[in-house]
Amino acid sequence: MPQPKKDAALRSDAQRNRERILKVATEELTRCADAPLSAIAKKAGVGQGTFYRNFPHREALVLEVYRYEMQQVADAAPELLRTRDPEQALREWMDRLARFAMTKAGLADAIRLVTRAPGGPAKPRPTPVTEAAALLLRANEEAGTIRPGVSADDFFLAIAGVWQVDPDDDWQPRIARLLDFVMDGLHAGAPGR
Repeated sequence: MPQPKKDAALRSDAQRNRERILKVATEELTRCADAPLSAIAKKAGVGQGTFYRNFPHREALVLEVYRYEMQQVADAAPELLRTRDPEQALREWMDRLARFAMTKAGLADAIRLVTRAPGGPAKPRPTPVTEAAALLLRANEEAGTIRPGVSADDFFLAIAGVWQVDPDDDWQPRIARLLDFVMDGLHAGAPGR
């Protein structure tokens, strides 16, 4: 039965190719919203056939990069809760989300380009990130570190200013202050404070 081993090797090689394409595409699309797909394939070290088998058109690639990056941010929430107290986990996750927003501004431009095209796909919803925020908020509410009843929607409205900061400026101190204000607001009325 050597065939399953060969199939498994092919699948793992295909997965590595796909991950390399996503990594390079993230870098290139962040740098330039309309980066040529051929340049992305070349930098990823894959042929055109392999590239287009994974991503048959620009829209598929851009939306998968967005989904992949958002999933990375979302996946950080449960990991932070395993290794930090809920309040510290929430604040560190907010920093990661802000860092994603600032360093991936070019990716947002790429998403706008493909979703605004006539007949193009709809902009993906940040569901995993919303679920991650809800998880962190629940853990903090249970610990008594934030006011009761804060929803993920409330949270994202409160931090919306993050997306107004210019990523080309010295954004770190401005965003740190903004997120500290948000944490202060979440603390107000917390039963455990």
